[in-house]
Amino acid sequence: MRPAPPTPRPAAASTPLTWLYVPGDRPEVVAKALGCGADVVVVDLEDAVAPDRKEHALRATAELLADPRPGRSPVHVRVNALDGPLAETEIRTLAALPGLAGLRLPKVQSPADVQRAADWATTAAGPVARHLPHDAEGAVRPAGHALAGRLAPPPTATGAGTATLAPAAAAPTALPATPALYALLESALGIEHAFAIATAHPALRGIALGEADLCGELGVRDDAGLAWPRSRTVVAARAAGLAPPPQSVYPDVHDLEGLARSCAEGRALGFLGRAAVHPRQLPVIEAAYLPSAEEIAAARETVRAATAEGGGALALPDGRFVDAAVVAGARRVLELAELRR
Repeated sequence: MRPAPPTPRPAAASTPLTWLYVPGDRPEVVAKALGCGADVVVVDLEDAVAPDRKEHALRATAELLADPRPGRSPVHVRVNALDGPLAETEIRTLAALPGLAGLRLPKVQSPADVQRAADWATTAAGPVARHLPHDAEGAVRPAGHALAGRLAPPPTATGAGTATLAPAAAAPTALPATPALYALLESALGIEHAFAIATAHPALRGIALGEADLCGELGVRDDAGLAWPRSRTVVAARAAGLAPPPQSVYPDVHDLEGLARSCAEGRALGFLGRAAVHPRQLPVIEAAYLPSAEEIAAARETVRAATAEGGGALALPDGRFVDAAVVAGARRVLELAELRR
């Protein structure tokens, strides 16, 4: 019997500005992160988790995502490297869970990496055990148990003297819809293939730069060496019709003034929002990327003047020249301001 069509997934939240990374092997930290106001919480199975904690992190994350609404923020998961031994199992295990909003794919170097991850995401890992309410199942053990049904077939009940029943006709199995995918460019080869990666699969919703690994590969010592990779990432995303990428993590969680300056520079380059590793960074990132009162006033004046003139190029009283591209930019400013009210 042919499989049923994929189940549609809900659309991702509009215009996220803050992406908070939390270690997947610490469920108590993940629970706090889900209530701290980040636009997206990224449960990290990769760099933030020690090798001997990887399996624990996967089980805890699967337990969390068995809930269709695990928290106030959408939950993404960064899996391990696609060319390593863990990513396939992680993606097959998590992709169909109802609480997953997106998969972040590290160290993507080519379109084939995205396509391979998408193939894994639409291949079921096994039957999913029914997830009982918390009161019925007791406290969730750190290693979790909702995953067990995905890693092994359910036991077959047998008994002496019982009648043998003919197997029931199997119902059509719905193929999981491909979750939203986000490619992280963290190598020279990934940067060279940025546009091809950005257009590799319909489920790809965004690309972003992973600067720590890239700096190590290139031997870059300061921001000047990242100017081209940053611009390349922004241009590739926009050329592919994707949202502007968020900035990479600012690693010093105590230097909030430096974070604000770095965000201002990123915004000038065309980034939108930023990844964070601590909740104290979130308000700084949001303030840096939201339009100021002056920007909103200027955008309103531009749109009002263009509307009054009925289109075409014009000059405002303060001397600014306005054409269709300027008006489109002003509308984006107003849309962002309205969404974040």
